[in-house]
Amino acid sequence: MIDNGAKERKFVTALARGLDVLKCFGAGDPFLGNSQIAERTGLAKSTVSRLTYTLCEKGYLGYLAEHNKYRLSTAVISLSYARLAQMDVRKIARPLMQGLAEHTEASVNFGVRDRLNMVYIDTYRNSSTYSVQLDVGSQISIATSSMGRAYLAASSEEKRAQLMEEIRLSDEENWPRIKEGMDRALTEYKERGYCLSLGEWRPESHAIAVPLVPEDGSEIMVFSCSGASFQLRAQELEDDIGPRLLNLVANVKTAMTYK
Repeated sequence: MIDNGAKERKFVTALARGLDVLKCFGAGDPFLGNSQIAERTGLAKSTVSRLTYTLCEKGYLGYLAEHNKYRLSTAVISLSYARLAQMDVRKIARPLMQGLAEHTEASVNFGVRDRLNMVYIDTYRNSSTYSVQLDVGSQISIATSSMGRAYLAASSEEKRAQLMEEIRLSDEENWPRIKEGMDRALTEYKERGYCLSLGEWRPESHAIAVPLVPEDGSEIMVFSCSGASFQLRAQELEDDIGPRLLNLVANVKTAMTYK
């Protein structure tokens, strides 16, 4: 077993800080300045300046002189798409997700965890879909989304407790309400195999999610179906879409086993 001292000696602080800088950029924050990055990472502005300069030199950030801000550059995109290309599950799930999206006229999504968020790896919807328009790379809260709750439900007790504590510390004011929703979702998962979020992530959105836990013990993946609250009623989610989503995940898991 590696002791804490050995772990600390192997940990490269400069690399970790550089990765933290890259993680500051999201779908809603395409352009950030050094001051904004310093505020989000808690690093000194002088440290951030050195990191952003280095990341620009290596092609991971691009600098916009007219705005004095940075954005993610092509090297990051290349890494992301290389990882996506390695995920055979996307190829397996694609026609099944598309079929469910056509049936429900809603969005069918596939995501994995990134810190206290779930990030969309793939999503399908048709022209009739009434929902928040989220694309690949979008992030949603673990705490209040059906996708995040399904991830928590499928996690080990130790991992779940750790994440719930991090969520509590990140939003202590709303923690009682958040925990109530999580506890309800855990019960739903034990009894039915899926988790719901009915207007808790966004008031206008209803969603249902089912986790996929790979046999090889790799990261948990989650599939969800989401749409406008007036479009996806709770009864329809429970009686029709839930069973279909469970079947989709079962078929994907079987195909992954025998691919």
